[in-house]
Amino acid sequence: MNPMFIDGIPLWLLIVVTIWSLFWKGLALWKAAQLSHKNWSIIILLINTLGILDIIYIRFISTKYSVETVEEEK
Repeated sequence: MNPMFIDGIPLWLLIVVTIWSLFWKGLALWKAAQLSHKNWSIIILLINTLGILDIIYIRFISTKYSVETVEEEK
């Protein structure tokens, strides 16, 4: 068994796909948390689509909302 392959898939490809997926998942979860989208956070966390669902959320869903900051006067 060649240590550079896992079930016929090159190890480097698995590493690249993992990094790709983690990047998009992290970014989507960050945006969902900022916008208080609890349901989206759970969906994004549980469903792994190689970043596809994450990109859809970032591009189409999160752009419809904005974070409102309120400064308190003292």
